[in-house]
Amino acid sequence: MDFRLTEERQMLQDALRRFLADTVTPEGIVEATGTATGFAPALWEQLTELGLPGAMFTEEQGGFGGAGFDLMVVFEELGRAGLSVPLVETVLSGALLDAAGMPVDDLAGGQILALAHTEPAARYDLNRVDTRAERTAEGWRVIGQKAVVHHAPAAKAILLTARTSGAADAEEGISLFLVTPADVTLRDYPLQGGGRAAELTIDATLPESALIGPAGTAFDALQTAHARATAALCAEALGMMETVKTLTVDYLRQRRQFGQPIGKFQALQHRMADVLIEIEQARSAVINLCGNLDGPDRDLHVSATKNLIGRTARLVVEEAIQMHGGIGMTMEYALGHFAKRLTMVDHRFGDTDYHLERFIRQAKSRAS
Repeated sequence: MDFRLTEERQMLQDALRRFLADTVTPEGIVEATGTATGFAPALWEQLTELGLPGAMFTEEQGGFGGAGFDLMVVFEELGRAGLSVPLVETVLSGALLDAAGMPVDDLAGGQILALAHTEPAARYDLNRVDTRAERTAEGWRVIGQKAVVHHAPAAKAILLTARTSGAADAEEGISLFLVTPADVTLRDYPLQGGGRAAELTIDATLPESALIGPAGTAFDALQTAHARATAALCAEALGMMETVKTLTVDYLRQRRQFGQPIGKFQALQHRMADVLIEIEQARSAVINLCGNLDGPDRDLHVSATKNLIGRTARLVVEEAIQMHGGIGMTMEYALGHFAKRLTMVDHRFGDTDYHLERFIRQAKSRAS
């Protein structure tokens, strides 16, 4: 099988890698995290001009990509730079709006929409939606709370899920609403791995037009959106692991002890070889997932890959810090940022334990 990139994807990868290498610095990431939006708006505009949001969508949707490998190319390069921008939110929002038959041209042009779905008691269960929406004479009365809404402070609008009917743990009855920041109360904060998120509280009456798509039918679209976003996040983690590997190899070549670089010590060579093997295995898993995003076994591949990425990222970070020694624990050194960001990646869209259990459940259901 030929795993080489198409000419268009290779051009996008080369252009993005050069741009990020010339533009992004660890100091700039830390500075951007402390701003009101959690990222540099000027940099996001430049990335939009390069066409990154458009690569998330097909030509019919107003973009020029949209396939799993387009996601992989873009997010791996963002991961190499350790950059936090609201592109995962573009993937999530685009899949939801497209499923509802709504245009995504504005998203392809760089508009930021946040998704408010996770709730304080939900853990990683997409079915668990306690926020309620009831139809009234004025529209929809929506009451509830959402947790860790990524990039909410920078969003022009927010896609919010609420249950319009059914039991609290049923797939039926989950609806999608488009709300403005004026409709909700946000308490925002910086994230450990860069960027900002917010806790959201809503107690408002929304107009009938706020409902996106038919009431009670958003669950399948949520699954599709989270599958695509998880693939993007796994590709981003792969890029971060590549940078951690490069930082570690460079350090082993430069750090000298007993009159020679420590990279010549056989024990460290063996440990580094294990890291290289695990990263290549993770790359194969991400390629496999991106090639099966539209297949019947999509969710099985999602859980298998997210579990593997979480375990591999932990090994890579721990080995890198061990081989760096004390400097690897300092935030002044670039490794510290990548270590925190990789740790946080494991907790978004389900951690290793959650996806292991989910994989087992799905494998059993297919075998029965």
